[in-house]
Amino acid sequence: MRDADAGHEPRLILLCGLPGSGKTTLAKRLAREIPAVRLCPDEWMADLGIDLFDEGTRDRLERRFWAHAQQLLRLGQTVILEFGFWGRSERDEKRLRARGLGIPVELHYLRAPIDELGRRLEARNGRGECGTVPITRQLLEG
Repeated sequence: MRDADAGHEPRLILLCGLPGSGKTTLAKRLAREIPAVRLCPDEWMADLGIDLFDEGTRDRLERRFWAHAQQLLRLGQTVILEFGFWGRSERDEKRLRARGLGIPVELHYLRAPIDELGRRLEARNGRGECGTVPITRQLLEG
């Protein structure tokens, strides 16, 4: 069923935040509630056996996801991009392109104190969940 048919205007949802800030938790909840298509590079790379720190592959995958997201938006489907969007230019580019398609954009900026992020990442690393990047406190602070 198209999102617009369910009485909801399709929109692009961008999730911005550091690792451990809660992007995936929020994305999964929104995808169920709206409903929406959630595109998460970390999960796809893990499922395909690709090193999660392979930036070249990540860049290509995110470009492919963005092309796919635009197709879905044109078809009336809400899309959640779970890329992190740490750079303002990344957020602005997606926002402007979506608005050019006549699609509203939501930006969810998630943040938590560094100590809380560290605790969350330590717990997540210990669970070894598929599709998550093991991140140390040192890497987080960098």
